[in-house]
Amino acid sequence: MPLTVNAKERNPGVFIVSPVGSLDSNTYTILDKRLDLILEGTPRTIILDMEQLDYISSMGVRVIIKTNKSLQKTDGNLILINLQPQIKKVLEIINALPSQQIFSSTEELDYYLDRMQRKIKEEEG
Repeated sequence: MPLTVNAKERNPGVFIVSPVGSLDSNTYTILDKRLDLILEGTPRTIILDMEQLDYISSMGVRVIIKTNKSLQKTDGNLILINLQPQIKKVLEIINALPSQQIFSSTEELDYYLDRMQRKIKEEEG
């Protein structure tokens, strides 16, 4: 199955990237190139919406880990949402990302971000 990648800037510096299809050794460069273009602009956060991703191979996992490392160098964040059960299991097995970077939905992510911002405001005020 081919891979398509949709990307949009949700807020300044916050990008939602949605791979659709199969992320494997034949298609990983499509996502890798799109993420590299976004990383050139030093984003604060990249949200990978995995709702329509059906399959991931080790090369797909490599793209995710590489992106996470690039973002960490600039204090950015990689967040994964809407993972299919089989993809979530792959990431759990190889322990690719900390659990606080994986959310079941956009709503859960928004709730987490809201709590974090309130906590920072309370600490400052």
